[in-house]
Amino acid sequence: MTVGEASAPSPRLGLDADVIEAGRLLFAADCRFVAGAATVDRLPEPDLPEVAFAGRSNVGKSSLINALTGRHGLARTSNTPGRTQQVNFFALGGRLMLVDLPGYGYAQAAKSAVARWQGLILDYLRGRPNLRRTCVLVDARHGLKPSDREVMRTLDRSAVPYRVVLTKADKVGPRALAATLEAVETVLKEHPAAMPEALATSAAKGYGIAEVRADLAQLAAAAARPVPPQ
Repeated sequence: MTVGEASAPSPRLGLDADVIEAGRLLFAADCRFVAGAATVDRLPEPDLPEVAFAGRSNVGKSSLINALTGRHGLARTSNTPGRTQQVNFFALGGRLMLVDLPGYGYAQAAKSAVARWQGLILDYLRGRPNLRRTCVLVDARHGLKPSDREVMRTLDRSAVPYRVVLTKADKVGPRALAATLEAVETVLKEHPAAMPEALATSAAKGYGIAEVRADLAQLAAAAARPVPPQ
């Protein structure tokens, strides 16, 4: 099997059929654009639990959000690194807010603009009170980069749980994908806020989408439970 002919990766979280169905139902709900913010003071009120999608420029954040929601034009996609230059918020079924962050790392934009929105990313990740999970997206062809590790350390310091999600898994063969997953999960052991399992996805082929939906549906269900009185 050659690169680009990878078979679908095996599920990694051991989720049962009911949880998978809960994920399908959640992401079949209405999902709408709420706001875009280019500065911290323009962020919307934190009224829903938020799941942020972070990653290097052109890693496929918008494509993954579109695949999860089944709405191809919901989040704007581009082949040009640095096209997303603000934090975009999408309300999902009144239960979760999906947050599409600008990419970090290389971008085809002025250095001043890159510095501004990358500062915005870090400010958001450090200080958003209702941020419940960050999906750190990593290109399956390249694995973790220093900029990914920097964001992971920021999340560790802020005690924000995060899961690494490999994108573009259809672009590598099964052995290479397995090796990348193993390497990533070895690194995750060093990071206290990281969830131990990484997931592999392909927005183009649909690999891993049901598993990510189900994972986030569990988060939404946990966030909706009332806090017991002390």
